[in-house]
Amino acid sequence: MKRTRTLLTVLLLASLTALNAADSPAKTVAKPKPAPDSSLAPVEDVAGLPRVLLIGDSVSMGYTLTVRALLKGKANVHRPPANCSSTGNGLTHLKSWLGDKKWDVIHFNFGLHDAKLPPEGVRHAPPEIYEKNLRELVKQMKTTGAKLVFATTTPVPNGGNISPIRRFGSVDRYNVVAKKVMEESGVAIDDLHAAIAPHVADLQRPNDVHFSAAGSELLAKHVTASIEAALKSK
Repeated sequence: MKRTRTLLTVLLLASLTALNAADSPAKTVAKPKPAPDSSLAPVEDVAGLPRVLLIGDSVSMGYTLTVRALLKGKANVHRPPANCSSTGNGLTHLKSWLGDKKWDVIHFNFGLHDAKLPPEGVRHAPPEIYEKNLRELVKQMKTTGAKLVFATTTPVPNGGNISPIRRFGSVDRYNVVAKKVMEESGVAIDDLHAAIAPHVADLQRPNDVHFSAAGSELLAKHVTASIEAALKSK
């Protein structure tokens, strides 16, 4: 009888433990944080070399490291530690991006995030606002004394429809506006759109605004050439 009571007690305790475990909230497993993008890491200047600043969105992040490698020993290539996003975001942060050191060349792009339509495109700027913002950004960048180079916005697949919530206005229209501003402001143009457009079928990721490693390398070569030309003309 005593052995039976002991066995029943053990079974009861096991049942209660199981019930408590079932009622307890499941422990959430913390998701690992994504590794920081190496293109955003700060670089140390090599004394005596000109200083170049790359400003742009995630497409520019894709070509930053290659540009830096191609210009090694020729220029110190920096970029803000962020996706620079839209013209509105640029106006908010440009002062901190420029800092207080001398720049010889500023190679910049804004357009993709301005063209991104709501609801995802929280920083959408219609073409008339985009033009106004670009003019102000150019005005502020000119105060640095740097040679300015504007990169046109690269193509968006599927007529701008990536998903039901990720849609873009006409990138071609935004590029027309940007070219007008740059020509009137005397800013050199690096036509990355024209450079990559014939190759999007092979070099752009499917249903994505970003490019394969080979696509980013092609863009990097054009960016490097435009920076070298600006350095020579300075």
